[in-house]
Amino acid sequence: MELKIEKLCKTYGNGVQALNNISLTIPAGMFGLLGPNGAGKSTLMRTLATLQQADSGAVFLDDIDVLDDTEEVRRVLGYLPQDFGVYPKVSAYELLDHFARLKGLSNAKQRREVVDGLLQQTNLYQVRHKAMGGFSGGMRQRFGIAQALIGDPKLIIVDEPTAGLDPEERVRFHNLLSDIGHDKIVILSTHIVGDVADLCQNMAVINKGRLLLAGEPMRFIRQIEGLIWQRFIDKHELADYQQKHQVISSRLMCGRTMIHVYGAQQPGPGFEAVAPTLEDVYFSTIYHATERSGA
Repeated sequence: MELKIEKLCKTYGNGVQALNNISLTIPAGMFGLLGPNGAGKSTLMRTLATLQQADSGAVFLDDIDVLDDTEEVRRVLGYLPQDFGVYPKVSAYELLDHFARLKGLSNAKQRREVVDGLLQQTNLYQVRHKAMGGFSGGMRQRFGIAQALIGDPKLIIVDEPTAGLDPEERVRFHNLLSDIGHDKIVILSTHIVGDVADLCQNMAVINKGRLLLAGEPMRFIRQIEGLIWQRFIDKHELADYQQKHQVISSRLMCGRTMIHVYGAQQPGPGFEAVAPTLEDVYFSTIYHATERSGA
């Protein structure tokens, strides 16, 4: 099973080119789509979910033409959008049962078995009769996965699923995604690098509508071994270091500013070599793409 995206393009009426000739082959398993806000991730996800049309290009899920045969795609699709609303006064069981009806499960006994099974799988069975207005963010996201799994879909798309979750709920959600990601194509669209590092065997980075890289995370990490240097600096020194070095990221650590610099040689006194992470891959990819474009 694979999803093949060929030369996909989309430009909005305001002139923003959200997708610029995107070509990707996505195999079964967890696939991470990384990019900053506004990179085109949600546009790509909505296009794959048949919620909007592309200007040109082609997408095939095995032998299904995703852009033309939308009804067939929706029969094998599960989708958790970035903003997933619920009816606050309706219980989880009632709402999931409603979604199951919409998916075509008309047999009451079969539908009950499916709904009960999904609530068990997402660890919501004990609160199945609780009004969803009382659910935490993580519980709502797990319910979102439950509704996405109705009908045993081949393709599951989740858009920014862990944004706003506390650490415990994030781990619980990761475990749930990992459990379902073996024999299906699960596309995880996010700007949180840690989600992809924890879950995905394959990934891609897009920015400003362009595909910057695609492949296995560990291969990309190995490619930048020996090229990442770090040191603490005073906050007011950041602009000066950015002028002199390829500063790919900066962050606060214990109240101090830590920078990561990309370079074949030690950038200067105080820098130490560090083992690269997927964050370094991501930030260096975005940095070099921005430098090439002159933005």
